Amino acid sequence: MSTPIADEQEILSGEAVAIDVQPVGFLLRAAGALIDMAIAIAVYLAFTLLQVWLMSQNLMDDHLFRILQVWSLVVSFLVLPITIEMATRGRSVGKLAVGGRIVRVDGGAITFRHTFIRALVGLLEIYMTFGGAAVITGALTARSQRLGDLVAGTYSQRVRVPKLVHHIPYLPPALSEWSHIADVARLPDRLARRVSQFLATAERLSPAARSRVAQELADEVSPFVSPMPAVAPEELLRGVTVLRRQREQRALTNADERAERLTGRRVRV
Repeated sequence: MSTPIADEQEILSGEAVAIDVQPVGFLLRAAGALIDMAIAIAVYLAFTLLQVWLMSQNLMDDHLFRILQVWSLVVSFLVLPITIEMATRGRSVGKLAVGGRIVRVDGGAITFRHTFIRALVGLLEIYMTFGGAAVITGALTARSQRLGDLVAGTYSQRVRVPKLVHHIPYLPPALSEWSHIADVARLPDRLARRVSQFLATAERLSPAARSRVAQELADEVSPFVSPMPAVAPEELLRGVTVLRRQREQRALTNADERAERLTGRRVRV
């Protein structure tokens, strides 16, 4: 029997559970790289202007100027990126802007070796080819990995996720009387999740899509509801969700009370 191949965007945990992770997209990663490049070039230009000023003041000769130029290149384009990524655990100004972090392909934190390889190869693929090699490699790889990532075994993982909004369903006023006589059976887990997700995101949908999805879900829910109330599909979904949640909470409460009574009797015996 063959073993299924894991998706490239999944990481297997120690318990062999697939964890879905999202890499930073190609365009966002390119934007972050441009920000980092601009910072490195600005630092190099600042060093150069300082050296030119020192030359104009006769505070250094040509020999020292050439040495400091090499030193400025190394610091701006090699030492600075390594230091920033190590200090921020895989992040930089550009990656902070696009919500990314450099991690190993297995999802672990990068070390100095990974950062050094990425920075060293970056000199060739980013600055010596004006970003051409990085763009080609990033466009052809599934995780938008540049050549330095492929050599070091890293990629840029998305760490900025939208804030979850806590959704509390409510019983529509039109269903207050119906709720006393309604018989709502337990929904299949898949259908219950779809209904819950729809109610949590309904306000962000367009009116046409919201009405269409609500009607489709109401049609699937209707076999589990008796009697069917004469309300809009979305109100039906809210009423069914509230009733099922209330009854499940009551069932849990009753089970806890029975367990406490049994435990108390056993303790007295």
